[in-house]
Amino acid sequence: MDSAGIALQPVLILLAASVFTVALCRRLALPPMVGYLATGLVLGPYALGLLPETASTRHLAEFGVVFLMFSIGLEFSLSKLRVMRRAVFGLGLTQVVATIAVTFGLMAALGFRWESGLALGAVVAMSSTAIVSKLVAERLELDTPHGRDIIGVLLFQDLAVVPLLILIPALGQSPDVIGREVGVALLKGAVVLAVVVLAGPRVMRAWFGVVARRRSTELFVLNVLLITLGLAFVTGLAGLSLALGAFLAGMLISETEYRYQVEEDIKPFRDVLLGLFFITVGAMLDVRAVAGQPLLVLAMLLGLMGGKLALIGLLARAFGAPPGTALRTALALAQGGEFGFVLFALVLDAELLPGPLAQSLLAAMILSMLATPFVIAASDRIVLRFARSEWMMRSLQLHQVAVQSLATERHVVVLGYGRNGQRLTRLLDAEGVRYVALDLDPERVREAVLAGDSVVFADCTRRESLVAAGIGRAAAAVITFADIPAAERVLAHVRALNATLPVIARAAEERDIERLTAAGASEVVPEAIESGLMLASHALVWIGIPLTRVVRRMRQVRDAQYGLLRGLYHGASDEADSEAVQPRLHGVTLAPGAHAIGRALADLDLEALAAQVHAVRRPGVKARLEAEAAGALQAGDVVVLLGVPAALAAAEERLLRGQG
Repeated sequence: MDSAGIALQPVLILLAASVFTVALCRRLALPPMVGYLATGLVLGPYALGLLPETASTRHLAEFGVVFLMFSIGLEFSLSKLRVMRRAVFGLGLTQVVATIAVTFGLMAALGFRWESGLALGAVVAMSSTAIVSKLVAERLELDTPHGRDIIGVLLFQDLAVVPLLILIPALGQSPDVIGREVGVALLKGAVVLAVVVLAGPRVMRAWFGVVARRRSTELFVLNVLLITLGLAFVTGLAGLSLALGAFLAGMLISETEYRYQVEEDIKPFRDVLLGLFFITVGAMLDVRAVAGQPLLVLAMLLGLMGGKLALIGLLARAFGAPPGTALRTALALAQGGEFGFVLFALVLDAELLPGPLAQSLLAAMILSMLATPFVIAASDRIVLRFARSEWMMRSLQLHQVAVQSLATERHVVVLGYGRNGQRLTRLLDAEGVRYVALDLDPERVREAVLAGDSVVFADCTRRESLVAAGIGRAAAAVITFADIPAAERVLAHVRALNATLPVIARAAEERDIERLTAAGASEVVPEAIESGLMLASHALVWIGIPLTRVVRRMRQVRDAQYGLLRGLYHGASDEADSEAVQPRLHGVTLAPGAHAIGRALADLDLEALAAQVHAVRRPGVKARLEAEAAGALQAGDVVVLLGVPAALAAAEERLLRGQG
């Protein structure tokens, strides 16, 4: 094999292993970072040895950190910091300082140099922004009190990395040199920051305007890469870190109107290179050295997670968080983080920690990150077990939901009160239909309640919230958000609590229809199809197609898409003289002893009564059954009929009593 093939071999091994582990993590609903760490651990020089530690690999990994810092810079917004100032500069600042101080004191008591204590404290103060923020978002907890505290602390940790990247490399020098080098580095950083902040936004906005007017995606992406790596190169020439330059680049672009497009364009580079960074972190771990001292690794793991858990929990309580919120915040932040690994590499370069201790700490950090998804998943059970007041707060929340729904029968449970939920409830109000809406945004709920809307603060993915909302006696439920995993959790609870309840779900893409239908949705409304239909209908009208023909065409498309609405679209000009002759849907529940039980729908000949069977919902069967596939009807089945009121009454009489 020639030299090019030899050079390509580790890259192919790396890509193949990454594809396999990321696919496995997606299958197991774990963050991809966990798979990357495991890949590096297995392929690294201390295990299988398939991933050699080369300068080119380290440089690619450093680019991953560069793009991560660039993304953090994009999130750096003065308005955002102002809103979250208590969590960021209160709890976040105190957490970083207190963690460094406690670690410093512990290391000093064990006889280590003060430089080692300071550096180690900075390393363990970091938590995993990538893992925790993703898990909190997937659990729909970003707008909860503990979610805001978690994000605030993570944001301050990310900001604290900037001065720490300057400080730690200087700690390896003699004491008289440390002060001078740190002072010079901070002065350089202040000058670069001042120049960039004062002159940068104006130049950046003008330059991006020139590039955007060329209307070339390729040019736009190349420009983003040039700015990111160019500023990283400038700060590198100034003796500062590449990551600092990338952070400044992101901060500059965040002040322009192009930040969201930039964020989308840079995401593939960031994710792939950051994955490589995590692989190199896993490869740093010497499994044999760790296996030789398992008790030390276990002690450091317990010390890391237990110490941060206790410290963050106490600090959150000191800043006014209830016990349950404080414990949830601490559980989510009790691990090591990706920036901890960045600082850890600087600690190793400065030789501030002995080898055995460094390997044990590295193993503890990796294990803590691997454990994080499981800890956060179990956080509700842990909080309910150890925070007594949480039971009272949960009971109070459920009581508020129950108060809204107790006097309501045959109502609609609206899950999510965003823009779609609000539009839906306006229509329900106009038709005199009662509803109860559940939402997790406290500000939105407060404003809605002041306006007189029937909205309560509750997590609709929790079984007890649905029970309190009266899901057992509701007429229908509507999932207004497009988060598919969360919708599947809701559908699982609804089917367990009220198997015959019609549930209408929202989906962002057409590919989600089958998934939600299999989970138990009665009907799925995909945004992509509806927006396409509206675009098509407007376009056809504007090019001269008669309105009646356009409406008829839209009706045909919807008939094919939405089974339960088939036949309901009559056209804009086809108004009936009376609602009494308008076809409508009606569900008939077969109680024990009903005439239709044990009979097939074909034998009942409901069509002769001008009633059409659209579906059968059967307890224990998630998807609706077509009339032909229903077979012999069973007790508990809900037969969904379409027809005018008189035909529906006759069909119901035949199903229940054999008459009509």
